[in-house]
Amino acid sequence: MGKHQKIQLPLQSFSLVAGFMVWVLISSLMPHIKQDIALTEGEISLVTAIPVILGSLLRIPLGYYTNKFGARITFLISFILLIFPIFWISIADSLTDLIIGGFILGISGAVFSIGVTSLPKYYPKEKHGFINGVYGTGNVGTAITTFSAPVVAKAVGWENTVRMFIILVAVFALLNFMFGDRNEKRGTVPVSEQMKAVYRNQKLWFLSLFYFITFGSFVAFTIYLPNFLVHNFGLDPVDSGLRTAGFIAAATFLRPVGGWLADRFNPLKLLMYVFAGFTFSGILLAFSPNLGLYGFGVLSVAVCAGIGNGVVFKLVPLYFSNQAGIVNGIVSAMGGLGGFFPPLILTTVFQATGHYAIGFMALSEVALASFVIAAWMYFQQMSRTSTKTKSHQS
Repeated sequence: MGKHQKIQLPLQSFSLVAGFMVWVLISSLMPHIKQDIALTEGEISLVTAIPVILGSLLRIPLGYYTNKFGARITFLISFILLIFPIFWISIADSLTDLIIGGFILGISGAVFSIGVTSLPKYYPKEKHGFINGVYGTGNVGTAITTFSAPVVAKAVGWENTVRMFIILVAVFALLNFMFGDRNEKRGTVPVSEQMKAVYRNQKLWFLSLFYFITFGSFVAFTIYLPNFLVHNFGLDPVDSGLRTAGFIAAATFLRPVGGWLADRFNPLKLLMYVFAGFTFSGILLAFSPNLGLYGFGVLSVAVCAGIGNGVVFKLVPLYFSNQAGIVNGIVSAMGGLGGFFPPLILTTVFQATGHYAIGFMALSEVALASFVIAAWMYFQQMSRTSTKTKSHQS
């Protein structure tokens, strides 16, 4: 591996950190923003969820373009485009401004599919789980912003805090321009052919469902906790940010552990444990009124989400080596959308019933269904392996 190729893992991982730092700007600063811009609870849920939409849907074309043009160009253009929405949010004075800026801000969440498409090209198959897990620790960017942005905003105001992120994206645009791999191996298969080859494959949709829950719960809790802890438990915005950062850090650093475990053990068996854990967590959160039990439930979600995210991205190149770009895009887009719907559902449920129990029970039910699917896939795989073994013996 050449010198330029060796630098790709740290360069792309830190680029993801920068992207994810920008992605949660609005949700992290919402306790400050709502003091200047009058918003209802429903509007707050919408505004904090908006960046997730484009951050999810754009992952499909970004995965494809990374395969076609390489990570260098795709990261470079993404970071340059982000300068506009960051500036727009910094001068926002209405709900409409926040929605427009937040929607385009979604580009920063979409950059995830660049690295998971690019990095496996540089490493052998048996290391893909771990490498994608290391790259996925870029999620920690959400923790950095969630913790630091409210602290900085207290000192210099939320508008100036937002403007500081323009410098961040400009620096990473420059780093990718200078050190990105100009000779990355590129895919030439047209997008229509790749889609035809994968869309009927049920494994694609099962993996999408798995990531919808594992990454979706990570994103949902990241954008929902800062405001929820202030509103529901009366915590200070900085304390709330610190607790949310703890959730993000736990989920993020367990991601490479999940990838590493998936390189060594059967990934489907690991997913069965993950979804059993989610089922338990959802039930616990539905019935836990005090902060201590609630904290334990949220932490168990972080453990399951972190390990589950690492495991799912071991399975993608395993099942779809020739269409990795488009499949990475679809699966990671579904994960992002998994983060968009729950905060809106939770707010709607709360407004209708006065508590969040039904929303959390829904998480446990979907997780239980995923447990059944992972178990079915695992036993199918085992029966195929034993059939092959018997035919070789005979």
